[in-house]
Amino acid sequence: MKNTIYITGHRNPDSDSICAAIAYAEFKNKTQKIPAIPIRLGEINRETAFVLNYFGVEPPQLVQTVKTQVADLDIDTVAPIAPDISLKMAWSIMKKNNIKTLPVIDSNDRLWGIVSVSNLASSYLDIWDNYILAKSNTSINNILETLSGKIIYLSEENLILAGKVVVSTMAPDSDKTIIEPGDIVICGDREDTQKFIIEKQAKLMIVCGSHIPSDSTIDMAMKKGCTVITTPYDSFTAARLIPQSIPISFVMTKNNVISFDTNDFIEDIKDIMLETRYRSYPVLDENGKVIGSISRYHLITQNRKKLILVDHNEKAQSVAGLEEAEVLEILDHHRIADIQTGIPIYFRNEPVGSTSTIVASIFFENGIRPSKKIAGLLCAAIISDTLLLKSPTATLVDEIVLKRLAEIANLNIEEFAKEMFKAGTSLEGKTAKEIIYQDFKTFAINNYKVGVSQVTTTYIEGFNPMIEDFKALMNRKASSNGFDIMLLMITDIFSSSSLFIAAGEHKELFYRAFNVKSKNDTVFLDGIVSRKKQVIPPITEVINQTK
Repeated sequence: MKNTIYITGHRNPDSDSICAAIAYAEFKNKTQKIPAIPIRLGEINRETAFVLNYFGVEPPQLVQTVKTQVADLDIDTVAPIAPDISLKMAWSIMKKNNIKTLPVIDSNDRLWGIVSVSNLASSYLDIWDNYILAKSNTSINNILETLSGKIIYLSEENLILAGKVVVSTMAPDSDKTIIEPGDIVICGDREDTQKFIIEKQAKLMIVCGSHIPSDSTIDMAMKKGCTVITTPYDSFTAARLIPQSIPISFVMTKNNVISFDTNDFIEDIKDIMLETRYRSYPVLDENGKVIGSISRYHLITQNRKKLILVDHNEKAQSVAGLEEAEVLEILDHHRIADIQTGIPIYFRNEPVGSTSTIVASIFFENGIRPSKKIAGLLCAAIISDTLLLKSPTATLVDEIVLKRLAEIANLNIEEFAKEMFKAGTSLEGKTAKEIIYQDFKTFAINNYKVGVSQVTTTYIEGFNPMIEDFKALMNRKASSNGFDIMLLMITDIFSSSSLFIAAGEHKELFYRAFNVKSKNDTVFLDGIVSRKKQVIPPITEVINQTK
């Protein structure tokens, strides 16, 4: 969607990532004219699902990539045309809108064909016989529109023209062998010629120079069933213009029409455009309806998706196709990593316990009060990321902001935290893979690839039956996905301690970072609850010392 700002957290989103995106979208929509939409990059975990349901907020839209799509282009939005309009009308539309092709739709608004300038040109260059109006099923309305005509007498409502086109400029005797029943005859103001045409049972008589036939001639036409119209043009001009009254369905391209959908990626359609090299291509929406057309020119002037990143600034944790998007802002509370931008942006990185603390501060700094629902979401995210302010990442700022938000949301912090943690730490029905990837982050540290998953619980012993499953899965993933170190961090919220399971070729660097020995690839570390502040820094230091 053009002119939209997408706000997203990281892959494998946690509560802070989701809630911060939703809340910052509300702030942007209150302060800017460009609409902001929160999105997510992965499935929502149980804790976040509980939070969203508790406050009655819909989950953000799931987005797999932000690569540029046809929907991001400034496409030509000329309305598609019906197949029965005349060539002259189609040409007028092209000139008015300065375009070279027009999509043609059927009665169900589905793409049927394309009419182009070359199609129209062929109608002048090709030598058609004088039965062209009959062959193309031209309607009387098209003839009237093309010749700027007026009806003097209409013999039947749905006039069917099956004869040839004749220009009668000679005396009646000279036209005896030319005019046949059912013909379309162009003539002047000679009454004897007009009556002769009617007598020969012409189906349509076109009188040039805006001359109105006499009453007796019109009476004769009514008796013989001959439709009579007038045109302001002379006979030469009328004869030259009348082929332009044929419907575009007769000349349009119907076979092998190439069209694109709004969801098609630009990288996928470039080669098709280069191979076919048509002037333009119809664009269809998700319902298959024609909404416009694009050409190679549009690829040059493409609009990149606009993004705001929250709760991360590391490319490996961000959305696919990030390099094709335009990053406008970053709000984060993690280490500064490797995302690069082409221009200066608003980058706010603070050493607080939650990105939602930063988002709430932005509301308050601008004199804006978040809605009750959004205040509740921000509360939940701060409680989650700081483990109810027990994490070493928690700061006085988090505590002050949390209390202020709780007043707005009318929330009892302790009671809500117990409900949220209980819902989020339940193992019921979860597989080892679901647990590991519900909050998994990848870190690039020098030339080492490190993956750390963290789950919180109120009963760490409940994970014991799954430990061997965790090990097997982690070793497979470390090998297949190239992780030098892969960790699962099971954190007990109330005892402020964590059980670690390690995998990967260089897992000994983790043990060295904490100066511990593993017991069957598991280590229990008291007082270690923060992945960001207590796990990644010492691992980074050991890796930096490794040659």
